[in-house]
Amino acid sequence: MHNLTLRLFFLSLLFVGSLAKAHSAPDPAKLDLASVSVMIKDLDSGEVLFQRNENQQKSIASITKLMTAIVTLDAKLPLKESIPIQVEQVPIMRNVFSRIRIGSVLPRGDVLNIALMSSENRAAATLGHRYPGGMRSFIENMNLTAKGLSMSNTAFDEPTGLSEKNRSTASDLMRLIEAASLYPEVERATKASKKDVVFKKPRYALAFFNTNTLVNKDNWNIQISKTGYTDEAGRCLVLKARIADRNLGIVLLDSYGKRTHLADAQRIKRWLEKGSSGPVPEGAARYRDAKIAALSSHKNADSLA
Repeated sequence: MHNLTLRLFFLSLLFVGSLAKAHSAPDPAKLDLASVSVMIKDLDSGEVLFQRNENQQKSIASITKLMTAIVTLDAKLPLKESIPIQVEQVPIMRNVFSRIRIGSVLPRGDVLNIALMSSENRAAATLGHRYPGGMRSFIENMNLTAKGLSMSNTAFDEPTGLSEKNRSTASDLMRLIEAASLYPEVERATKASKKDVVFKKPRYALAFFNTNTLVNKDNWNIQISKTGYTDEAGRCLVLKARIADRNLGIVLLDSYGKRTHLADAQRIKRWLEKGSSGPVPEGAARYRDAKIAALSSHKNADSLA
């Protein structure tokens, strides 16, 4: 179940936000992004700098793993305990490729790290398997924690993000970013570039790399990061980063193109630092516009029903 400190944290945000010094916001008309759903928020002042389809519920792919980490850490399970890699209680994991061998053993802290940093699905599934009460209890607590964070348009079906039933909104995921800020383990894992881990039973070593290459760039100051992708969700990215003297939360959901979510983050940075983002490539813009038009048609149909 959600930790009491999370509620206290959100109360403190209201207080800090009321005291934060206001910055002049750039012109939203000069920000062009490929993502269908977007939210950019100054986490100190509480000011929303830009938003689009922020309350539209969408599949969120591996952004799910931030909640997987929070539920794991709230349980206060020993991070040094060695646990076996397991996936049998997550049916969607059948036939999903991984370099990790089923049954091999790794400390829980390392399992958590590679689930977050490298978005390792077998690692995320294992955290649910080794939770008190098993996978059913783990998923129940993912949803209870979301409810406790007032993520009212969010639902979780499993811990990896492979299921399209894991759904949320840009607005709800901003709350998740703010909650994840309470956990130093999440920050350390998600902003690390690389981690080498040694498994046992059998013994073998693997190198894991961050799925967000922006953490490798000297001109980025990233505190929390998580990428996601499925065909249903499109390219997704959430960030907590310091840009132009602001501590920002950024949620980008559903863009087209292997690196378009990262390019959107770069466009946001350019907009904040230089006043204009530059244009989105034509193919990504067509995908965005078609998705937004479909959402608008669906809303109009619902209003007439």
